[in-house]
Amino acid sequence: MDRNAVRRAWDEVAETYAARRDPDGSDAALIDDLLDALASDPAVGDGDPLVLDVGCGDGARTLANLPPGSIGIDISRRGLDLARETVPEARLVHGEMSALPFAADRFDAVTAYHAVFHVERERHPEVYAEFARVLRPGGRLLTTLPGGRFETVRRGWMGGEMFFSAPGRERTLDQLRAAGFTEVETPTATDPLGSSTEFALATLGETPDREANS
Repeated sequence: MDRNAVRRAWDEVAETYAARRDPDGSDAALIDDLLDALASDPAVGDGDPLVLDVGCGDGARTLANLPPGSIGIDISRRGLDLARETVPEARLVHGEMSALPFAADRFDAVTAYHAVFHVERERHPEVYAEFARVLRPGGRLLTTLPGGRFETVRRGWMGGEMFFSAPGRERTLDQLRAAGFTEVETPTATDPLGSSTEFALATLGETPDREANS
């Protein structure tokens, strides 16, 4: 499924997904943990941290729990329309996660809930490299950690069809470390549809590109 097909698929199911998923759950507590860690980070200072929510969708699950002024990006324009209603104080951007339209070192944290596995698994290293690029050194990443290795189109999903792809848990952790993420924790929480899901909470160290330019 190419990027345009994924975009069309999300435009088709965005409203159904927003209606069916639970806006609450233990993964919201992970955002609290993330924000607590940022609150004690001297690089953030006295203001709110700047957080980018990748694959924000309608905004209810993740973006709504982030500080005011956080930025949500999504491939689906319909999802962003819903997010404007749900999180009117957020800044919303239409774009694709493997080519984030932001300057390097801009964000204190990136969240990516149930998002990366809608990109072909061969391109996941590009996505994690982009997360690292837009984060400042010492910035934090909170992302879903897929437990299995799969690549499939699920027909009938939310009344439409959707592409899912992942290289497996250990390969994903290796890719995160290769992108420069360290101190990787792997808590488990409930996902929007009521299942149990593992997440990766990691800190960005010095990436190879930054080391070369320092």
